[in-house]
Amino acid sequence: MKVHKLKSFRNEGKSIVTSGTFDGIHIGHQKILSRLKEIARKEGGESIVLTFWPHPRLVLFPEQTDLKLLSTLEEKIALFERYGIDHLVIAEFSPEFAQLSSTDFIKKIIINQLKTKKLVIGYDHRFGKNREGSFEYLRQNATSFGFEVEEIPPQEVKEVTVSSTKIRQALAEGQVDIANKYLGHDYSLSGKVVHGDKIGRKLGYPTANLEISERFKLIPRTGIYAVEVLYQGGTYQGMLNIGNRPTLKENLSTTIEVNLFDFDQEIYGEYLTILLKKYLREELKFNSMEELRDQIARDKEDTLTVLNS
Repeated sequence: MKVHKLKSFRNEGKSIVTSGTFDGIHIGHQKILSRLKEIARKEGGESIVLTFWPHPRLVLFPEQTDLKLLSTLEEKIALFERYGIDHLVIAEFSPEFAQLSSTDFIKKIIINQLKTKKLVIGYDHRFGKNREGSFEYLRQNATSFGFEVEEIPPQEVKEVTVSSTKIRQALAEGQVDIANKYLGHDYSLSGKVVHGDKIGRKLGYPTANLEISERFKLIPRTGIYAVEVLYQGGTYQGMLNIGNRPTLKENLSTTIEVNLFDFDQEIYGEYLTILLKKYLREELKFNSMEELRDQIARDKEDTLTVLNS
């Protein structure tokens, strides 16, 4: 997959295009991508995804701090690579970009810039200033625009329409199995390992403290998770704690700490990716450090049962 900025993108082949924010790239998005690639193969074209960064809501409503995203730009790029797209085109979303009317968006970007021959979109896709553009608008004007358009119906799992909002809600409730089912892949947290209080080391379970720089990244429900950790091409089993460590002290800041099994490297300043597999339990306050150590031992047993089943 080749990654491009919109301003510099040039394609001499037959452009089969889809566009959207694609937060999380869940199974509904994957259905669009699958169809996009299928058409590109049949017609001898190239699959092109146009996405926008920053997320439009971060630009249009900067005063709102409640938006939490399922994927950072780096995570999104990695997922598009995984799903086999030929070209990822990233448009910088700005207040000026937001002022493009639906007609200007189609003519200036979809036609003139991307040279689109066929446009594939999801059933609820909107575009242009104030989200005025729709599939119906495209269908009515496809002939004059000079490209074909195809709409993909909503992807459903057991009669539940998949959306990024429902995935966010599942993660907020610790329902990792549901979130991962809707995503079609494991939800991940990526960040840099920073120094912590080293309490885990004293308990016999040293942890890597993860710093996630993107303020908008969704952090799931506090508690203990069974996880896998990706580091320098290797995959390690581990258990994750998201919380404020109430046994140590009241009102501590929330941390993200992962204990990697069978791992003894010093990795401060390195980057890890944590794949959430299962929510084990809520974070608890114990009467002593001994009780906490005993519970961590049980958590490790539960984690191994989950990961090795």
